[in-house]
Amino acid sequence: QEQLVESGGGLVQPGGSLTLSCTASGFSFNRYGMSWYRQAPGKQRELVAQISHDGREINYAESVKDRFIISRDNTKNTVALQMDNVKSEGTAVYYCGRKWNKIDLWGQGTQVTVSS
Repeated sequence: QEQLVESGGGLVQPGGSLTLSCTASGFSFNRYGMSWYRQAPGKQRELVAQISHDGREINYAESVKDRFIISRDNTKNTVALQMDNVKSEGTAVYYCGRKWNKIDLWGQGTQVTVSS
C-alpha cells in the first residue's frame, strides 16, 4: 500500500523553529520528486517547497524562501521540512505530496499552529 505519513507538527511561537517529517512506504521513494504543501483555514492548498528525486533540484515558495529548508533521505524514505523564523501566517495543515507537479499521493497532513 502506497502511503505518506507526516509528523512533527505542533504549536510554535512566532520566530521559532519546527521540523516536519514525511515517511513514505509502499513505493520506490527514490524515483519520485516530493513536495510540501500547506492549507490555512479558509484558503486553498499552496505549494511550500519541492525537491527532486535525487535532491539536486529544490524549489521554494517566495513566502518561505530563506526560512525553510527541504531535504530528503532516500535511505530512510523520508522528506523533511525545516521551518525557521516561522510567522503567524504559517498556521496551516502541512501536507506531504508525491511528485513535483500533479501530486498523485497525499499524506493525511500535520497541523502547525504559530501562536504566542
